[in-house]
Amino acid sequence: MPEETNSMLAGNGIIFGVAALVFATTLLLFWVLRKAFKSDRTAATRIQELTGTQEAESFLANEGVQNLASQVSSIAAPSAEDERNILRRRLVQAGWRQPNNLEMFSALRVVLALSLPMILALIAQPDKLVTVLLLVLLGASAGYYIPGIVLSSRVQERQKLLLRPFPDSLDLLVSSVEAGLGLDAAFKRVAEEMENAAPELARELQLVNHEVAAGVPRIDALRHLDTRTGLEEVAALVNVLTQAERFGTSVARALRVHAEMVRTRRMLAAEEQAAKVSPKLTVAMILFILPCLIIILIGPAVINVIRILLPAMSGSSGG
Repeated sequence: MPEETNSMLAGNGIIFGVAALVFATTLLLFWVLRKAFKSDRTAATRIQELTGTQEAESFLANEGVQNLASQVSSIAAPSAEDERNILRRRLVQAGWRQPNNLEMFSALRVVLALSLPMILALIAQPDKLVTVLLLVLLGASAGYYIPGIVLSSRVQERQKLLLRPFPDSLDLLVSSVEAGLGLDAAFKRVAEEMENAAPELARELQLVNHEVAAGVPRIDALRHLDTRTGLEEVAALVNVLTQAERFGTSVARALRVHAEMVRTRRMLAAEEQAAKVSPKLTVAMILFILPCLIIILIGPAVINVIRILLPAMSGSSGG
């Protein structure tokens, strides 16, 4: 009895310790998410931070906490500078433009990789060491890769939101330039017109105007637009405007040619999606509709064979 009591107390102590650790890790995760995605800064402050005219104010005010987040993020952050820049660009394309978004993303990976195995162990309460190791491996892998999957999904979703109204906004831009507006005024007018229908795209166009107004060269502001969106159509537009400004050609004519090209590409993409419907329907028919059709057509004949032919054959064989 004393041994059973001691073992029960030890088991309860382990469970209590794991529960306390999971609770602390959950609080830390909630704090990291709240700090990472908190947007209490003004638009002017964000523009100044992006254009480099003001030193970025981090949302981690405490210097010790910043050092802790940097040390934790160094475990999961890429070591090569090129990979870090690519990850930063992906975070910006997802809409997360905080100055230390890479550190917070890497810290989130570390926190999830440490907390998920504990949560799984607390829920499952395995008895064998192999099961414990398997849960730790699965939980750590899931905690490390889930933020990357969420990031990729967020980038794709945001790019779809930007790409859907892009041809219409390009037509408005062509009309504004042909009506006599300058390129900056045309961007501003298109952003105002598209603010309700496409707020994401309107925000990106407004950011180009703000950067130009803050003193950033127009070519650099357009390149920043390409970096923030990551769309081929926007990259082509930036190249068209850059070449038109560099060589002094007609911006309106270049925009009209590019708008027709974007319209053609969107039509081809729609035709491609429509062409994929037939194979998908064929697979669905083979897997789901064809078996039901066979049962409906052959089912009555099979029932009649079972009812009539089999008793007749058994009776003749018995006679």
